[in-house]
Amino acid sequence: MKPKLPKLLQTKIYKTGQSRGADDDVIFQNRVKRNSTVLIPYQYTAPIIYPEGEGSFEKGFIVLITPQTYFNDQDIDGSLKKRGLILGVNCLVFYETRHDWDKYNPEKLKWEPAQSRKALLGGSYVARVPATTAIESGGKIIRGFTTTRNKGAGIRLYEYANSETIKKVRLQLEAVYWLTYNSVEVAVQNKMPIENAEIRCKETLKECEQYGLLNYALLRKARIISKDNQTICPLCREKLSATGFFSRMAQAEGREVPDLTVTEINIFHLDELRYGVYNHKPYNLGWGHHHCNVVTRDIGISKTLEWMQQVLDRNKNY
Repeated sequence: MKPKLPKLLQTKIYKTGQSRGADDDVIFQNRVKRNSTVLIPYQYTAPIIYPEGEGSFEKGFIVLITPQTYFNDQDIDGSLKKRGLILGVNCLVFYETRHDWDKYNPEKLKWEPAQSRKALLGGSYVARVPATTAIESGGKIIRGFTTTRNKGAGIRLYEYANSETIKKVRLQLEAVYWLTYNSVEVAVQNKMPIENAEIRCKETLKECEQYGLLNYALLRKARIISKDNQTICPLCREKLSATGFFSRMAQAEGREVPDLTVTEINIFHLDELRYGVYNHKPYNLGWGHHHCNVVTRDIGISKTLEWMQQVLDRNKNY
C-alpha cells in the first residue's frame, strides 16, 4: 500500500473525479462523482453520443425536453419512441420559465414531479423556475428531486466520465504533481515523511507508466509538462511550484474574506468541457494557475491564445 498523501493534496486530487458545484435552484447534483446519472438535453439525442468505446452511461441517463417542444409536437410519443425515449421512464419535461409553467402547467394536468433517477422516474416532469417580483405569488417553483437523498436529477452531460477514466485521471494528475521540480520537498513541508514522499513518488510514476499514462511526449504536446519534463501551467507555460497546491490565493487588500479555500493551482482542462465530446480524460487535464484557468474559462487553450494575441495586437497599435 502506498503511503498517504498530505490531506489537502489528496482532497484536491479526489475532487477531480467530481462534478462542479450546484445549488438547490438548478437541476444538477452538487459535487457528485462524474459517473453519476447524466442529464441530456433533448436536442442532443439524435442520436445520443456516448464516450468512445462505450455504449451506455454507468448510472443511466435522463433526457430533459422543454414544454414547448413536448406540447407543440403533434406526434410527441412517436418522436420520443424514435429516439428510444418514454416520458417518465428515461425522459422528463423540464420547466425553466414562468411562461412555460403558466401555459403548460403540469399540476393542472395532474402530473407528478419525478423523484427517482432510475426507471421508473416517479413522475413526468421536473421544475426549476426562478422567482420574480413582477407578479404576485412570484416565488421560486422547484418540483422534483428536492429531498436530501435525491437533491438534483443528475450531472451535466459533458462532465461525465466512467469509473475507470476517473481512476486514470486521478492517477495521472498525481503523477503530474510529482513532476513539479520541488514536489518531494513541499510534500515533506506538509507533514509527509521524506521516505514516504520518495516512495509514493516512485510508485505513482511506475504505476502511471504501467497504465500508459506517463508518455512524456504526449504530456509535452498537451502543454502539461515542459521540455525537461517538469510540470507547467498549460496557458502561460510557467513552471509550477508544488507550493501552489497548498497555498491559498492571495487576496486584494481591503477585500479579504475569511473562508477563501481557492488554492493557487487548480485542475486545468486543455480542451474545454462542451457538449458533443467527453474531455475529462487522461492527457487532457493538467494543473495550472487559478488566474490562468479563469482567463481560459470554457473556451479552451487555443481560442484563449488567439484572443490574447488579438488583445496584444490592439494594444501595440493603440
